[in-house]
Amino acid sequence: MPAIRVQRRWIVASTTACVLALTPATAFAWGTPGKSNGQKATPSGGRDGTSLVSKITFSASTAGKSGGGAGSLQPAGNWSPPACWYEPRSAEEFAKYVEGQYNETVNTPGQHSYAKASVGMFRNTYKDGKYKNYNLDKKDEGNWWVAVRDEDRWMEPAAQACDRQPFWAETGDAPPVENAVTPQVLAELAYNRIELPTTEVSLAPEAATKVNLPTWAWLDKAKFKDVSVTAQINAGGLNIQATTTAKPVSLKLEPGTPDAETFPASGECTINDDGSIGEPYAKGKSDQTPPCGIRYLRSSGDGTFKLQATVTWEITWTGTGNPNPTQLPNGTFGNDQDVAVQEIQAVNR
Repeated sequence: MPAIRVQRRWIVASTTACVLALTPATAFAWGTPGKSNGQKATPSGGRDGTSLVSKITFSASTAGKSGGGAGSLQPAGNWSPPACWYEPRSAEEFAKYVEGQYNETVNTPGQHSYAKASVGMFRNTYKDGKYKNYNLDKKDEGNWWVAVRDEDRWMEPAAQACDRQPFWAETGDAPPVENAVTPQVLAELAYNRIELPTTEVSLAPEAATKVNLPTWAWLDKAKFKDVSVTAQINAGGLNIQATTTAKPVSLKLEPGTPDAETFPASGECTINDDGSIGEPYAKGKSDQTPPCGIRYLRSSGDGTFKLQATVTWEITWTGTGNPNPTQLPNGTFGNDQDVAVQEIQAVNR
């Protein structure tokens, strides 16, 4: 029998959102928190209709933000935060959800018989089959663990990896699955919700530079400070948290044309002791080589070159049972900006 999608619901509760899916061949997906946008997210394990939302909440610092928008980290290498994970639910919550989903499906006019059969089989497993009455008689001895998918990535193959149907685990026992929520999993989910300031470097000359003239580049220390996101869950007797922190460490300049030189030659400008990158141009330094900058070797004509400025951020986390900062893969975030390069005009008299 082909897999039938009974329904997909998008539930918004505070600053969190839920994606719910049920098919005969796959597990329930119980939803995911959305980005916190710098605000403290309220606990989101409540019930809206027949749907539960993830109980993970996020709170973010705004220290690294600035005007002109923000963006997300691009992890280095092939690593990426989890696209799905497992969270605990109490026996009462699980029973209330399944019964509500069953009643809504079978009582919806015009609902396909496949859908009714599917949700009925699922209900029977936990009510009268493998388990009895949702384990309510032993509700103080354990919890149900359910799969959750990242709202922004739920169609990715990685989000389908958490395909185990809801299962029971005794209190104190480690759930026998990968990506059962832990402080490190929380830290990795927080990584995905870090928002960074735009990377528009200051240049001198500012409006347009000249061929063969060193162009100074720098980033103000006031804009580029550490940025943190804290993820927390308090559900099914599990109360843990993790804080993931991004710290700027260097700026990479790519001139937008091979006919250019960078300072230093690698194009990688490291962060200064005061948190700034590069050095602002000052009068009298026109004959000096900038510690961070570019020299364009040809004109951009009537157009501009796309200067790409990318900041590398060092990522660490601390959390429940892990008080010392622990490394996660570095991340990068950058922007393009237009640079006009003019020929130096000589005047003969």
